[in-house]
Amino acid sequence: MIVTDTHTHLYSEAFNEDRAEMMSRALDTGVERFFIPAIDSTYTASMLQLEKDYPDHVFLMMGLHPTSVKENFKEELKHVDEMLAKRKFYAVGEIGIDLYWDKSTLDIQVEAFRHQINLAKHYKLPIVIHCRESFNEIFQVLEEEKSEDLYGIFHCFTGNLEQAHKAISYNMKLGIGGVVTFKNGKIDQFINQIDLKHIVLETDAPYLAPKPYRGKRNESSYVKKVLEKLSELYQMSEENIAQITTENSKQVFGV
Repeated sequence: MIVTDTHTHLYSEAFNEDRAEMMSRALDTGVERFFIPAIDSTYTASMLQLEKDYPDHVFLMMGLHPTSVKENFKEELKHVDEMLAKRKFYAVGEIGIDLYWDKSTLDIQVEAFRHQINLAKHYKLPIVIHCRESFNEIFQVLEEEKSEDLYGIFHCFTGNLEQAHKAISYNMKLGIGGVVTFKNGKIDQFINQIDLKHIVLETDAPYLAPKPYRGKRNESSYVKKVLEKLSELYQMSEENIAQITTENSKQVFGV
């Protein structure tokens, strides 16, 4: 059984003390494919090192995270431009809009989001969307930018059934992680109404650990808890769900 974690920050400082052990735990659990989203230029070197250490398992994205869209965002976008021109990445991400931390940067967040959507179209890559308290704003941009060659993943999907269908209508898969195991997460109440062909698994490690690890550091091996929950909700074996969601990840990332 091959399990794919489509969104995990394995280069995070949270793993500096035990990264090798954490990776061993994940690989032992059957998690063999790790897709690594970017945050900003300060993490590029550690992302490249991670790929060097685990070349058969680690697949990198490039992008500017919305919470890193600050006064210097044009310099940061230039870094994204240069990296995408220089070497192979598997997605432009994570990109999007975050109005939880700072609403005052909405205009430049939208500008950065659009710029990176156009980079994805240019390089024929998927996008991986970060959406926090910003569904309307994200959907507005996707509506204006939609095209056959715009596709990807709505990472850490936490919306309702209507928003799920809307995200899917823009050629997006739904990234389902630890939130599906939370008592107040709500997506467990409707997710089995969504065809599994639209779902990929993720952890967002070191954030958003599933039950029973909620509140602790998340890690990629814990994606098995998401798999267990989906198995229960879809009334389907974990093997089947792992196979379908891994196939879905291959469709998105091309690998």
